[in-house]
Amino acid sequence: MHEATKIIRSTLTRADAGEPLHAGPVFAAPYHAPGDPSAIPYTYARSHNPTWTHLEKSIAQMESGEGYRASALVFASGMAACAAVFGAILRPGDEVVLPSNAYYAARVLAQEYFAKMGVEVRLAPTANNAQAELLEGAKLLWIETPSNPTMDVCDIAALAEAAHKAGALVAVDNTTPTPLGQRPLSLGADFSVASDTKAMTGHSDILLGHVAMRDLELRQKIDQWRTLTGAALGPMEAWLALRSIATLPLRLERSCQNAQRIAEFLTTRPEVSQVLYPGLPTHPGHEIAVKQMQYFGPVLSFVLRDKAAAENFLAKSQLLTDATSFGGITSSAERRARWGGDQIAEGFIRLSAGCENIDDLLADIAQALDAK
Repeated sequence: MHEATKIIRSTLTRADAGEPLHAGPVFAAPYHAPGDPSAIPYTYARSHNPTWTHLEKSIAQMESGEGYRASALVFASGMAACAAVFGAILRPGDEVVLPSNAYYAARVLAQEYFAKMGVEVRLAPTANNAQAELLEGAKLLWIETPSNPTMDVCDIAALAEAAHKAGALVAVDNTTPTPLGQRPLSLGADFSVASDTKAMTGHSDILLGHVAMRDLELRQKIDQWRTLTGAALGPMEAWLALRSIATLPLRLERSCQNAQRIAEFLTTRPEVSQVLYPGLPTHPGHEIAVKQMQYFGPVLSFVLRDKAAAENFLAKSQLLTDATSFGGITSSAERRARWGGDQIAEGFIRLSAGCENIDDLLADIAQALDAK
């Protein structure tokens, strides 16, 4: 079956007569658990929940590839998933290699918390596979491609091979493309990590994340971390996520088409000094992106003259919701420099293409750029 069919069908229950097509959320803290706990599938909701199980099976199917079957664990947020990989793998004296332009909160977590506990943090840019130069002695390589918000691209397969030769595990933040757009485990990564708050669920109304892996021993470590830290997803959020994932093929295809058209349009505008999107042939990482991505993602960035120009553009737009986060069905944009933490221009805008009609979006962007 094609990926879209498999994803949609993965959200269904078993075809038992009289049963609903979709399982509802299970609200429980303790479960009936007489006798040996190891023989009981569910005992306490900090460790497991039937609604999680349905969601994790659906995500695992997306993360699986030729010759291997992935498993997935869901978390209360993308940062909880990130923290699980750091916490389960890194110990005082270990070294971790991160992109210097990775998602800001991931860098803060590594530098402000794990570094103070004795983990050495090494930073290098995403572009040009620069992290490969810092792998000697490392325990973990953390990759993010395309990077957020600068949309830099690196070669996952090449970096994974180099990292494994150096004795390091490899984790990929795959939030922007989702496993439908890019499958890190097939490219050699040990962990595929994502904030499913974004494009995976796409409705901007729930927080969650996941970690997927092939190795069962690594799964056990991540699972233990989740149980001991209580980074548990609520059953209602898990149910909403499962319902949303069924529309991912439709949403991602439309939003990526829109992102491509918007990026191409912005390259024609004199007000825009730079457009960053891996789907553009002029992007430095385009050839790598073509090789490893099925979709280029819904997110693009571009640069206007200065802070005032960027804020005027956002104020004049009628269809771009001024908000942080990305990947929703509603197109959104923000001036990223307002948060600090990234080495970007004051007029730098990150735009997330939604599922609106592309002609309406282009007309709105044009009038917002024209407005003085």
